Amino acid sequence: MDLIAIVTIFVLAVFVGFEVVSKVSSTLHTPLMSGANAIHGVILVGAIIVADHSETNLELGLSVAAIVLATINMVGGFVVTDRMLEMFKGKSGGRANQSSGDKK
Repeated sequence: MDLIAIVTIFVLAVFVGFEVVSKVSSTLHTPLMSGANAIHGVILVGAIIVADHSETNLELGLSVAAIVLATINMVGGFVVTDRMLEMFKGKSGGRANQSSGDKK
């Protein structure tokens, strides 16, 4: 494939991905993030396997970069999911539990 075809596919994929993600309702974001975290875990395992089988310094460097980026992506996904789940918890529930704990 020539460079123009690859860039065209990449640009179209960016536009399609943006449109698909922007159309998802807010209530579905948390389950989708959980599924994405599972996929990122698989990608991380794959990057570790590639690093184990690397033969040149370039392959090792690229695989270590893939491990670092996949780890950041996975951890960031869990942080975002945790924040989203915190939004669904009631604010009064936490205060009610604290006030009942103070009475004991």
